Amino acid sequence: MTDLLGSGDTNMTPTRITALIVDDEQPARDELAFLLKGEDEIELVGQAANGVDAVNLIRELGPQLVFLDVQIPGPDGFAVIRKLLEKKVMLPAFVFVTAYDQYAVHAFEVNAVDYLLKPISRNRLDKAIAKVRKMVVTDETTGGKLDRLVHMLEKNDPARQKTKLIVKSGGRLHLVDSDDLIYASIEDGVISIVTRELEGQSNFRTVEDLQANLDPKTFWRVHRSYLININRIKEVVPWFKSSFQLKMDDRRQTEIPVSRTQSRRLREILNL
Repeated sequence: MTDLLGSGDTNMTPTRITALIVDDEQPARDELAFLLKGEDEIELVGQAANGVDAVNLIRELGPQLVFLDVQIPGPDGFAVIRKLLEKKVMLPAFVFVTAYDQYAVHAFEVNAVDYLLKPISRNRLDKAIAKVRKMVVTDETTGGKLDRLVHMLEKNDPARQKTKLIVKSGGRLHLVDSDDLIYASIEDGVISIVTRELEGQSNFRTVEDLQANLDPKTFWRVHRSYLININRIKEVVPWFKSSFQLKMDDRRQTEIPVSRTQSRRLREILNL
């Protein structure tokens, strides 16, 4: 590891810490980048808007510090760390940017991983950077702590526990794991559920009610009539007037329209 304090000379200016911002919201990235301009010891080397780009940029650029939003399009912040651990990538120091409730904040503190609550204050950012500076200088190992943190949050976060859905098909009621849901649609007040093995009607009366019982990081309301599992998208199909359709991974390879508003979000996520 490079000597961050320079050849033992305490009068030398410390090398700047290279940092990466990961957040799916452009205004949030801009705000944090602006704050970091006032931090002389931080060198911002890149930004990512989703989990895929985050993993790739961390592997490519090797930043010492990553400001990681927990809620980003798949893989989410925790899954990003999982993928890095699986790929045996040397982990940077992570400062989580989050709006999570207090039990999760406590988990961050217990595991000695720092966090920033939105909106970010200059004072709190200074404290986080001071903590990271100490970690980088002492070359403290973070992998094991992060692994335990991710395991704890995944175990205790209700949104991450598998939800069982009731699907009526062929005169029978079936229990389906939420992960198996490819997409749901509503027509004439009836919600249809589609998996690889089953199609039927949901007992939920509105798409909003169904969505409230699913992991918000996995299930995306791409259109007022459609809710999709982002892990079951097979292909993004360009459509009329800069819009898109999503070809899903069901047996019919159903193509689902993306609304104009969500198309803008999709273009940002995929850098289209």
